[in-house]
Amino acid sequence: MSDETIWFDSMETPIGTLRMVADTIGLREVWFSTGRHQRSPQPGWVHAREPLRQTRQQLEEYFAGLRTQFDLPLHPLGTPFQQEVWWELARIPYGCTISYGELARRIDHPQAVRAVGAANGRNPLPIILPCHRVIGANGSLTGFGGGLPTKRFLLSMESRVADGDLFGAVLQGAGR
Repeated sequence: MSDETIWFDSMETPIGTLRMVADTIGLREVWFSTGRHQRSPQPGWVHAREPLRQTRQQLEEYFAGLRTQFDLPLHPLGTPFQQEVWWELARIPYGCTISYGELARRIDHPQAVRAVGAANGRNPLPIILPCHRVIGANGSLTGFGGGLPTKRFLLSMESRVADGDLFGAVLQGAGR
């Protein structure tokens, strides 16, 4: 095991509590409090607000409709193929969606739709690397680590903000 310091913190958002995890290189993970892939901090991790201050600020701006792109040092851990998929997610414009097939084509692996879907499902930085913007070929919402209601909320919020209806986006999330 490494002597590397790993920090974690939590924040409340319109989609529930998010837990953020970072190391000295950058943000490693964002976890949902509900849905698939729930995790707990590992022994030895340090609960601290300051190392995750910039992440918290940018997520707050995102949920307020003031930020459409993130500018954070990132350090997601995964295979080279997963990394390729995750970095391509960052290129999907705010308020837009693409299919898994299109994502596979964009990374020059058009036959690897299922592998792209699996890598997308293992994205350790949802929202930041926007895997919620990937949908089924027929336009259907498909699996999402935070659950389909969360995916629906994020896409709806982005659509409203992109269309200039921030007030509607805020109201939609107010009940959570």
